[in-house]
Amino acid sequence: MKRTGAWLAVYALEQIGARFTFGIPGVHTTELYDELNNSNQITPVLVTHEGGGAFMADAVSRLSDSIGVLAVVPASGLTHASSGIGEAFLDGVPMLVLSGGPRTDMDHRYQLHQMDCHKFMGGLTKATFHITSHDQVVPTLFEAYTIATSGEPGPVFVELPVNILLMTQEVGELPSYVPPVPQPVEAVADIVRAAELLQEAKRPGVFVGWGARDATDLVVRLAEWLDAPVATTLQGLSVFPGNHPLHAGFGLGISAVPSVQNAFQECDCLLAIGTRFSEIPTGSYGVKMPEKLIHIDINPEVFNANYPAKVSIAGDAGAVLKQLLAQLEGSPPRQGMQASLREQIRCDKLAYRESWYDNDVAGLVNPARFFDELRRQMPDDGILVIDDGNHTFLAAELMPIHAPKSVILPTDFNCMGYAVPAAIGAKLACPTRSVQTIVGDGAFLMTCMEILTASVNRLGVIYYVFHDGELAQIAQAQQIPYKRKPCTKLGTLNIEGVALATGAAYLEMQDNAAVADVIHKANELSRNGSPVIVDIRIDYSKRTAFTTGTVKTNFGRFPLNQKLRILARAAVRHVAG
Repeated sequence: MKRTGAWLAVYALEQIGARFTFGIPGVHTTELYDELNNSNQITPVLVTHEGGGAFMADAVSRLSDSIGVLAVVPASGLTHASSGIGEAFLDGVPMLVLSGGPRTDMDHRYQLHQMDCHKFMGGLTKATFHITSHDQVVPTLFEAYTIATSGEPGPVFVELPVNILLMTQEVGELPSYVPPVPQPVEAVADIVRAAELLQEAKRPGVFVGWGARDATDLVVRLAEWLDAPVATTLQGLSVFPGNHPLHAGFGLGISAVPSVQNAFQECDCLLAIGTRFSEIPTGSYGVKMPEKLIHIDINPEVFNANYPAKVSIAGDAGAVLKQLLAQLEGSPPRQGMQASLREQIRCDKLAYRESWYDNDVAGLVNPARFFDELRRQMPDDGILVIDDGNHTFLAAELMPIHAPKSVILPTDFNCMGYAVPAAIGAKLACPTRSVQTIVGDGAFLMTCMEILTASVNRLGVIYYVFHDGELAQIAQAQQIPYKRKPCTKLGTLNIEGVALATGAAYLEMQDNAAVADVIHKANELSRNGSPVIVDIRIDYSKRTAFTTGTVKTNFGRFPLNQKLRILARAAVRHVAG
C-alpha cells in the first residue's frame, strides 16, 4: 500500500497512545495536520504561540499516561518552543518534538526555515532524528518515544522533511509498538547496606523529589516504618501528602521552613529518593548533609555531584523502594522512637502560619489566608499549576498538597510564563479534575494571551494572578543587598482587559475579606467551561523562609572583602534614603 509520511507519523503516534498535539500549522506541516484531523484518537490543539504549546505538552506528560507531543514548523516554530522544550529537558519530563523540515529531494539551498535544527536541539533534548525515507517514519518515532520515556525522561526531536510528509510511497506491513521490558534493579548488596544504615540510625530523615512521583504509597509506608520526617523538593511537592503528620515541608537547610529545620536538625541518616540535590531544593547548596546519605535515583550521573553518598542505588524509585521495604519490614518498625516528632512538626507549622497571620496589611491579601481558603475549597485531587517567581515559594511553604501528581511547576530550567499554558495542558489531560493556577503578574504577561486557547476549547481553568506591579522575587533579592530594585517595576497592567481580549471571566480580590467569596465564585464560573482570571492585590511584604535563607547562604560564601563592600554600599544607600 502507498502511504504519505504524514499518515505514517499519525499511525505511529496512535500506537504509542498520544492524545494531543500542540502547535501552529505551517507550510511544512499542512499534510501532517490534515492527517491529525482524520484521527479518532489524537486531537490537534491550535495554540497562540509555540512556547505555550510546549508547556501544554509538558503538562500532559507530567499528569497523564500519554506523552505530550509538539507539531511545529522548523526554525521559528522550534525556536519559539525551545523554552518549553528546555524546561522538560532539565525537569525530566518526556516529550516528542516533531517538526517539518526543508525538502530533501532537491538540491536548492536557502529553503524556507532551513537551518541546522539538530545542532539547535542537541542541547535541549535526549536525542534528535532526521527522517530521510518513508520506511524510517514508524520505527524512528517508536525509538524516539522509547528514549523519551526511558531512564530519566526527557524530550526527543524528530525532523520530518516536507517531501516525506506530503508524498506517498509503498510501505509494507506496519509494526505495532511493543514497550521495552523494565530492567530489574541489580543492587542487592547496596539495598541491604541501605537498610542496615536506616535501622541503625537514631534520627533518620527522608527527602523526596520528582523521581518518586509514581511511588507515593511506598514512600508513605517507608516513612511510617522509619517514623521519620519527610521533606520534598519543589518539583516533588505532591510526592508525599502535605496533610500527613510526618510531612515536614519543602526543602532542606536554612532556606526551609522551621518545621523542616527542626525535624531534620539532628538527622544522622538521610534517605534521598528521586532528587539531584539541585540549587533550589538545597537553598543554593546551603544544606549540611549527614555523613550517612543514601541516594536513590534513576540517573547514576547525579550521584556524588553535589553531596557524597554513603550508598548510591541506581534505579526506578518504585522498584528500589519495594526491595528496600522488603529488607526493612522483616524486622519491627521504628514507630515511637521519635515520639515527639509529629507533635513538633504540627506545632512548628502552626507557629509559622501564625507568623503570617500577624502580617495582615489593610487593603491587600495575606498569602497565608489566601492559600488556607484555596485549600479548603479545592478538592484533594485538584491540580495546582504554579509559575516561577515569589509566588512559587509562597505556594511551596503555605499550600499543603494532598494527592500525588496534583501540582506541577517549572524548576531547574525555571522558566517564567509556564503556568498559563501548562494549566491548559493539565485540563486537557485531566478534564474531570479542578485546575487552579498561581501566577505572578510578571509571568502572566509572558503568556496570558494563551488563555484564548482555554476559551476556544471551553476549559474552566482558574488563573489567580498575584498582582503587585513588580517582579517580586528578584526585587526582593535586589532590595536586601542593594537597597534598590532596578528594572523590576512593571508597567500598568489592566488584567480585566486581558480577560476581555481572551474571553475569560474576570474577578477581583481586593483584601482578606473578599478571599472566600471570590474563590467560591471562581469555582462556580469555571464549572461552566469558562476560564476565570482572578486579579489579586497580593501582599509581598513578608519574605518567605526560602528567600531569607538563600540570600543568607549566598552572602555567607562571599570572600570577606566582598562582604564588606556589599555591606558598606547597602549602608550608604540606606542612609541616603
